[in-house]
Amino acid sequence: MAEENTDKSWDEYDWERFLQEQERRTEKYMGLLEKYMDHPDRDGIIAREMGWTHLIGGETRDWEDEVESSFEDEIPGEADEEPAESVSFGFEKHPLYREAIAFSAELDEMFVRLDEKVREHPAAITLRDETTLAAAKLAAALNDDDIDELGMSIAYLKRGLRALTTALDSAVKLHGEALLPDQQFEMLRARIFSIRDGIVSTMGDYRMEFRRRCGGR
Repeated sequence: MAEENTDKSWDEYDWERFLQEQERRTEKYMGLLEKYMDHPDRDGIIAREMGWTHLIGGETRDWEDEVESSFEDEIPGEADEEPAESVSFGFEKHPLYREAIAFSAELDEMFVRLDEKVREHPAAITLRDETTLAAAKLAAALNDDDIDELGMSIAYLKRGLRALTTALDSAVKLHGEALLPDQQFEMLRARIFSIRDGIVSTMGDYRMEFRRRCGGR
């Protein structure tokens, strides 16, 4: 795909296809790793199943390095960039990310005070996991102060939005089973809606900016 788009900026749909393919490959790899974890020829089987025939028979460390690089498709514009001397995490200053992190911490504190059977409920686990995932996707979307890759940022914002929707569904389930008191549920819903609205607004801003930069694409 990278070769097909070297002459233009990737939009959110290009990035969506790219990220979906990466996710499919990662899920397949993790499934194979779990299935053949104790097999004496684990690495060879996984390499064949993944189509990494050039890795069969290699040294373990070389194999691990090559597997990691196999998930890193070339992205337009990155091949000629010089490595940065220091890492800057711009997302840490973004109010939307900070709100998501604060909510995740507040959620953890709230569950500590609830009964253990509530904390171990599948919906509660999903609620915490998806809230954490939403913050991670926001970090990926908002990591560049200048936002060079707007299409990528929008694609990650969509993933953050989906994670929040799943988190809300889990909160509704807990509340419906009378495992989450009204006050806590209303707090969760209000916080999720606030972050959701921020994501939707940011996506709108990024789409407008993308069209401005790319001449209405």
